[in-house]
Amino acid sequence: MNDEDETSLFAQEVAGIKPLKKSEVYLAKKGPRVDFEVRQKSALIAKEADKNHLSQDYIEKVEPNDVLEYKRSGVQDGVFKRLRQGKYGIESRLDLHRHTVAQAREQVYQFVDDCMRHDIRVAIIVHGKGDRTPEPENQAMIKSYINKWLRDLDVVMAFHSAQRHHGGLGAVYVLFKKTEKARLEDWEKHQKR
Repeated sequence: MNDEDETSLFAQEVAGIKPLKKSEVYLAKKGPRVDFEVRQKSALIAKEADKNHLSQDYIEKVEPNDVLEYKRSGVQDGVFKRLRQGKYGIESRLDLHRHTVAQAREQVYQFVDDCMRHDIRVAIIVHGKGDRTPEPENQAMIKSYINKWLRDLDVVMAFHSAQRHHGGLGAVYVLFKKTEKARLEDWEKHQKR
């Protein structure tokens, strides 16, 4: 087929077409105008409402059989040793089995807040070892995040992987900072001696 045949064929095909009467074409969706200022304020309010500062960004990966341990400066060695040995009474417990990272993030933040409001000093967080995940790069994800999040929380004084009877490498003991109320009660108790 040569150029003349193509041109005549095209002319035959478009012979009955009439031009559009509108000179402008509107391609956007019809509806009310978007007020970007209102949307920006709403986003700021939502961000303000989420006071949870625990990050879901990059973490240093730990292995399923790694021992988690951390001690903030000022925590006495004897106190940390008793925590590590599981000799403190566990006052509260959080189980994160079958949670996503996002769910665990919310649960940990709320749990720590609740512990502080109720003057809890020692708690246990059961995170699982994470060794049953088929993909090696996704193993121990919650455990890795727990290791990061607990270090990021100012009220956490120390933590250590639990003893076998409390969950072993799939759980962690957490020692919280004393609240002002608990500190005052201890002071008063020692003054009465």
